[in-house]
Amino acid sequence: MSTENIYDMVIIGAGLSGIGAACRYRTQFPDDSLALIESRDAIGGTWDLFRYPGIRSDSDMLTLGYDFRPWVGDKTLADGPSIKRYVETVAEEYGITPYIQFGSKVTTLDFSSEEDLWTVTITDAKTGQTRRIRTRFIISAAGYYKYDEGYTPEFAGREDFQGDIVHPQLWPEGFDYSGKNIIVIGSGATAVTLVPELAKTAGHVTMLQRSPSYVASIPSKDTIGNLMRRIFPAKTAFKINRAKNIWLSKTMYERARKNPEKTKQWFRKKIHKSLGKDYPVDKHFNPDYEPWDQRVCMIPDEDMFIAIRDGRASVATDHIERFTESGILLTSGEELAADIIVTATGLNVVFNGQSDLFIDGHPIQVSDSYGYKGIMYSDVPNLVSVFGYTNASWTLRADLISQFAVRVLSHMKEKGYSRAMPVAPEGMPRRPYLDFQAGYLMRVFDELPSQGDRHPWQNLQNYKMDQKLMLDDPIDDGALIFSKAIAQQMAAE
Repeated sequence: MSTENIYDMVIIGAGLSGIGAACRYRTQFPDDSLALIESRDAIGGTWDLFRYPGIRSDSDMLTLGYDFRPWVGDKTLADGPSIKRYVETVAEEYGITPYIQFGSKVTTLDFSSEEDLWTVTITDAKTGQTRRIRTRFIISAAGYYKYDEGYTPEFAGREDFQGDIVHPQLWPEGFDYSGKNIIVIGSGATAVTLVPELAKTAGHVTMLQRSPSYVASIPSKDTIGNLMRRIFPAKTAFKINRAKNIWLSKTMYERARKNPEKTKQWFRKKIHKSLGKDYPVDKHFNPDYEPWDQRVCMIPDEDMFIAIRDGRASVATDHIERFTESGILLTSGEELAADIIVTATGLNVVFNGQSDLFIDGHPIQVSDSYGYKGIMYSDVPNLVSVFGYTNASWTLRADLISQFAVRVLSHMKEKGYSRAMPVAPEGMPRRPYLDFQAGYLMRVFDELPSQGDRHPWQNLQNYKMDQKLMLDDPIDDGALIFSKAIAQQMAAE
């Protein structure tokens, strides 16, 4: 391969994280060669893929949006199409769109230790043909779940059901559910978004859950934030409001972890207030885990509670015995009738967009590695992987990771290095990559890298601490080892 095919940077994915990383990179290195490899035919990632009714963010937009390009809008939780347009607009404004190679899926990444170059094998989504490009550095912003299909457990009798079975990740365009009885299986963010939206025109919607989740109502509009925008200039108001939301999120999380029983009572009291003192809150909204062991489901303006209160929706907490011709039989013996079953049962988690990793042709398993600051893998050079927060807006951490990658590259350029590789201490204890009990992660914990017992080998999930680790701490910290390529050294000699 000729040097004309060597990119300075390849970013995998053109969603919220990938476009943000590209903006950071182009701003710092406007003359470097760049390619974004996107498997779909459009910008947006999650916000282009998901088309189910009511799709929206489950984090406030001031922190889910970029801090270098403020979100403009008065809604706390924005709808999916608006977020997609926002990402597209930012890509256009920063000149990123021409660098995107659409319909291109990365299948393998192979690092050459002699040249310090990655060979990226790409499959054309339409023709199936493969091509290869080379790059000095990779930021993997391909998301953390499989785009082709969502997670659906095996349900006995599935083939007996005479109605439609739909997974939210593959929602059919123009699907008509008006007047129908619908069962939504699940209790996570997708389910609590779907239920009130479907209930607007459906005959009745039942959210069927095996176990409850924590659900909290928040105002759809930020009263204080909107007031700040009227008082201060736009940039000042944005900084104040964003800092406020980051502080609120961090404070609520820390208080919940410090005093879980008090937090549980707070949730219980709020839901009783919304649904009435006689509603069986302990059965349907009292999880058997601590607050923030899994992500808290946010709903705007009590929309799901209002649908339940009005009788348009209901909650059933039970286990599924089997599907029947006309619905679902529960282990309690009760049968729920349905015309449509929606399986909001989760995601299939993958790393690096399902691409296989190699070094000098030898396969690499990230499960054998340690996570460096939660963004690089030990003994894997020149690769940064974007994984956001489980307890706050994804973009907060994604943007810190992008800025850290820019710092690493600036250091490499200044010193003439061609390789940056984390090297873990020998014998360091292994801990789970994340202290988080969501089912979609529990299913793949054995495929993830490990945490260590010290900095910088921990995945902290703490914005303030990550700011220090990624933006302030020295790049050359003794754990991230820099060097020059063997071929470069030989040429110099």
